[in-house]
Amino acid sequence: MAAAPEVLALYRAAADGAGGLARRPEEMDLAYVEGFLAKAHAGGVSLGAWSEGRLVGEIHAGRIGPNQFAHVLSDLTIAVDPACQGRGVGRALFGALFAAAAQLQPKVSRIELMAREGNAGAIRLYQALGFAVEGRLPGRVRLPDGTVEADIAMGLLLPDA
Repeated sequence: MAAAPEVLALYRAAADGAGGLARRPEEMDLAYVEGFLAKAHAGGVSLGAWSEGRLVGEIHAGRIGPNQFAHVLSDLTIAVDPACQGRGVGRALFGALFAAAAQLQPKVSRIELMAREGNAGAIRLYQALGFAVEGRLPGRVRLPDGTVEADIAMGLLLPDA
C-alpha cells in the first residue's frame, strides 16, 4: 500500500476535480489520511492502483464495530486521479476490494457506501457493480457553491453471504 503522503496527494487531486469526495483539498492533511488508513488496516481493506510508478487510485473500507456489525465493511471511499478517470481504474479497484474482502475473517457479507446524488457517474458504476440504493438522505451535502444535495446510501450483499 502507498504511504500516507502519496494517498494525501491523490485525495487532494481528486477532491479538486468534479469527483464526489466529501472533503475539499484544504480539509485534508496527513493525520486525516493516516487515520482512515489505520482503520482500514485494522480489519478492513485498503488498496492502491499504480501507473508508471505513480499512485492513481485508492480504495478503502473498514469495520464499524461492535461485533454485531463484524460482517460489514463500511465508510468505503474511492479516489481516482482525475487524469485517469474513465479508464477502468475504479472498476479494477472495486474488483480487488471484493477479492480482498472475501478473504477477511470474520467473513464479510455486506459492503456499504454513500454517494452524493449529483455524482451520477459514480452511482451508475456502483449499481453496475451490484450495489443497490438503500436510502436517500435529503439535504445532507452542502457543496462549496451553496447548493444542497442528498446523500445516497448504497449497499452490496456479497455472494455466499
